[in-house]
Amino acid sequence: MLHGLSPLAREARAWPFEQARNILARVLRLRLDSDGERDLAAALINEGKVAQAVSTFPGLAKPVVFQCGYGASGLPHLGTFGEVARPTMVRAAFRALTEDILPTRLLVVSDDMDGFRKIPDNVPNRAMLEEDRDKPVTRVRDPFGEHESFGAHNNARLRAFLDGFGFDYEFLSATECYASGRFDAVLLRVLERFDQVQAIMLPTLGEERRATYSPFLPISPKSGRVLQAPTLERRLDRGTIVFPDEDGTLTEVPVTGGHVKLQWRPDWAARWTALEVDYEMSGKDLVDSVRVSNRVCQVLGGTPPEGFHFELFMDEHNQKISKSKGNGLSMEEWLRYGAPESLAYYMFQSPKSAKRLYFDVIPKATDEYLQQLDVYNRPPARPADGAARPPNPLDNPVWSVHGGAPPAKGSPVSFSLLLNLVSAAGASDAGILWGFIRRIYPDASPETEPLLDRLVGYAIHYYEDFVRPAKRFRPPDARERAAFADLLARLEALPEGCQDAEVIQNEVYAAGKAAGFEPLRAWFGALYEVLLGQSQGPRFGSFAAIFGLAETKALIARSLAGADLALASP
Repeated sequence: MLHGLSPLAREARAWPFEQARNILARVLRLRLDSDGERDLAAALINEGKVAQAVSTFPGLAKPVVFQCGYGASGLPHLGTFGEVARPTMVRAAFRALTEDILPTRLLVVSDDMDGFRKIPDNVPNRAMLEEDRDKPVTRVRDPFGEHESFGAHNNARLRAFLDGFGFDYEFLSATECYASGRFDAVLLRVLERFDQVQAIMLPTLGEERRATYSPFLPISPKSGRVLQAPTLERRLDRGTIVFPDEDGTLTEVPVTGGHVKLQWRPDWAARWTALEVDYEMSGKDLVDSVRVSNRVCQVLGGTPPEGFHFELFMDEHNQKISKSKGNGLSMEEWLRYGAPESLAYYMFQSPKSAKRLYFDVIPKATDEYLQQLDVYNRPPARPADGAARPPNPLDNPVWSVHGGAPPAKGSPVSFSLLLNLVSAAGASDAGILWGFIRRIYPDASPETEPLLDRLVGYAIHYYEDFVRPAKRFRPPDARERAAFADLLARLEALPEGCQDAEVIQNEVYAAGKAAGFEPLRAWFGALYEVLLGQSQGPRFGSFAAIFGLAETKALIARSLAGADLALASP
């Protein structure tokens, strides 16, 4: 699937390919011993001879590790999904760049050993959760009563969605990594280099916190809580620390085997070191934390991963989306109203720009995705002599959305047009919508157009929940009424049953211009506000063609009759 794409991948300008090239440079830098070896390996890879490069330099066969983290103390949201979707896009770009010969892994690590500090607003059984406060999330009882712990519940929610979307990833539980001994070697190194870690961390803290700060957070053998306790003594020969437990008792525990966890920035650095992570993205709010964790990683003998800082998602009030607040969209909500592909497309777009994440973005993202898919599947025009080269198909967002394998067809009908069909027909039945669709596409069916069939369902949900409650019809003013009458006359003059969207659109333009609408945007706004009770819609000609010429004329006639009735009322 991804073989033979390296020439295009080397030239692609889309941000996943820029990141992929950075990762390849890192791999060559770290795994080869000299500039001569690096130059030779790079030359072979650039020539598409990746297999030869690997056979010449076996160290290149070691998997390239991509990682992303998930905070298991709250229910997953779409920002969480983005933290998996975006590195997946970079991974696909890297695979194309290296002819899919260099092995890769994507680790999704749940921070489920973190102490449960704050109870989310959007969960039941809060009194029970209060009793479990400060315990590792995997020891907090599940408020939903479905899993052995709240951490397990949230992990299951995350994995179910990622599996449903088809992500290729390996899930790791931080609790299991600590308890199984996977982190033991790096934990002992933190113990050994305790003072060096402290020298990095203490200047980043306030005076009060510095007085008791330790990179180790012991788990109380008595209460099971994760404690912010000072390390009073280190016993390197035994691999233990001594700390005051909650009742003041001096307690000795191993730093291995899940008896302690690390403060989050040392934890991040230790994870990079233990798992040999090559690439991890993070939000713009973590720039300083990444810088600190990079230094700790180096003290522990690791090499910090390549990174990329993305902007944060905001809710409709421009507030940062938070798992604990439960603001913004949930994954289930997006999937009720929009295709997963549209969500991935939204994640792809402008990752360094802050974006609002709320219901109104779904129709726009859906239609933009469909437009890009049409462009991708359109046969490239043969360039004339001296003409610019055709666009690189790998720069099309749908290539990254689908991991290099976009579907061969999209939908013949836009999402916005479906929404307006539902609105005009007042239909909440998919069969009625398919009846309209077959007027223009007589051979279309849910079986032949599976994406369109899904869009029909999304459009009905979106209309029922958002459009219909917000519909606000208004009567036309005098100029608009005259323009509506003119448009109705023009449509009456068309051949009966006309389904030519362009012909109808031309008549709409003509009526608006004749009425003196400038700009014409105001004319189209009047059409949708008067006829459909909303402020915007798709091309009116396309809507009329699929809704039906007779039905469109009846819609206009009813609005004129309503206006006449209003004028006649005392």
